[in-house]
Amino acid sequence: MEHLFELYRKLLKGTSLQFQRSLIHKIQWNNRLIGITGARGVGKTTLVLQYLKKEFSETGTSALFASLDHIWFASHSVLDLADQFAKMGGKVLVLDEVHKYPGWSRELKNIYDFYPELKVVFAGSSLLEILNSSADLSRRALMYHLNGMSFREYVNLETGKNLQSFTLDEVITNHEALTHDLIGQFKPYQYFGAYLKQGYYPFSREFGELYNQQLRAIVNLVLEVELPQLRKFDFAYVPKIKQLLSIIADAVPFIPNVTKLSHKIGINRTTLLTYFHYLHESKLTTNLYQSNEGISLLQKPEKLYLENTNLAFALGRNVDIGNLRETFFLNQVGYLHQLTLPKNGDFLIDHKWNIEVGGIGKELPKAENHLVASDGIETGLNSKIPLWIFGFLY
Repeated sequence: MEHLFELYRKLLKGTSLQFQRSLIHKIQWNNRLIGITGARGVGKTTLVLQYLKKEFSETGTSALFASLDHIWFASHSVLDLADQFAKMGGKVLVLDEVHKYPGWSRELKNIYDFYPELKVVFAGSSLLEILNSSADLSRRALMYHLNGMSFREYVNLETGKNLQSFTLDEVITNHEALTHDLIGQFKPYQYFGAYLKQGYYPFSREFGELYNQQLRAIVNLVLEVELPQLRKFDFAYVPKIKQLLSIIADAVPFIPNVTKLSHKIGINRTTLLTYFHYLHESKLTTNLYQSNEGISLLQKPEKLYLENTNLAFALGRNVDIGNLRETFFLNQVGYLHQLTLPKNGDFLIDHKWNIEVGGIGKELPKAENHLVASDGIETGLNSKIPLWIFGFLY
């Protein structure tokens, strides 16, 4: 166990507090059991290490961070760790990569029930594995989801600024004043294009020119390992599903014709619809429906998008600009709000705001509660809102 403390202190020493994700300030850290989910590479490990560095001494034993893929757990259980840690007077135990440890949810429940003096924070990159087990912890754990970086967070990371987020109502009702103030502090289109290509995942600086290669490696891991293991995904269909993701990246946007697709890919209709659902679960795609109520596993989505714009550049060949704009909007707004497909327009937010997404020349709608999110403009007027400001919602 001393080795785990040694590794923890080494990680803590190398953790910077200079840039922090907005979620770190919203988590109720006093809760006894906290779960943090998120796709691979969005920054969960850094977030929990920053919390520990801010709250605890680097030399004490009141907090401990341990990754459950460490070899120590080949001969010890998580319950062993919690027992030893509690006897040392430990207070906060942070467990990372929980999906790598068989039976993790059962042991976390035991720790919660038998060690009331401990607070436990757990995180995992396998969204499917977390989904499988989170139901067992639902009465005990307070769950949070970490999205990739917002456009606002990316600008803060690149500039060192501390630009604040806004609510959706603030953006819609006061966007003229907000954008005028913001463009006095930075030039949105100096950063917007780069964000669409490589700003969503915090590791972009680490990988540089190999960034897209790393994204494709993440996609391969989900398709070739996680889906076959956790959802009985037929490995033989992986090349066809990769082809489908490439088609979605280049589409305008992608409206699935299930009959044609199933014939082209060689997958029956039922299986294809099931795979659409699994891709959405894995945060590789986002499925858009006319209603989000009572969605069944075999319900056909009205439109299919990649989960974020960076994936489009990593997987596509001729990425469509209209698709990029809609993907950006869906990703940034959909993190905190419910989006569905309206009868007229591109997105309906929270059953209230009807949004059309387009370029500078997009015409203004005439109906009440209809808005335009327009790319290419720094500031808007009335119901025409700059697209980039929707990246300031978190």
